[in-house]
Amino acid sequence: MRFQSLFLILVVLFASAATNQALNIRDLNISDPYVIDIAKFAVTEHNKQVTEGKLKFEKLVGGLSSDVDDETHYIFNISANNGSTSNRYLSYVGEKPPNHFYLALFEILPK
Repeated sequence: MRFQSLFLILVVLFASAATNQALNIRDLNISDPYVIDIAKFAVTEHNKQVTEGKLKFEKLVGGLSSDVDDETHYIFNISANNGSTSNRYLSYVGEKPPNHFYLALFEILPK
């Protein structure tokens, strides 16, 4: 989880520096249905962007969020299965009101 936390801090630092905003990083409640739906959105969007293999969401392992300007930024540690193996993925999702989501990053985490 250290890699994800470091990555989120860097992303939010750059975004905050660009907008002169104070940092407001918070842990996510990974059992919150709304948060789980956003994590599932990340997997679904990733599947739309790749041609080989489709991932199936297994669970949300952890996550952080931050508000910058009028957006909420989510960093997720997601467990997903490609049909033969489970892996963990780092995902970055932005939310622009009202409920418009976009996937900015989705990549496998090193074991």
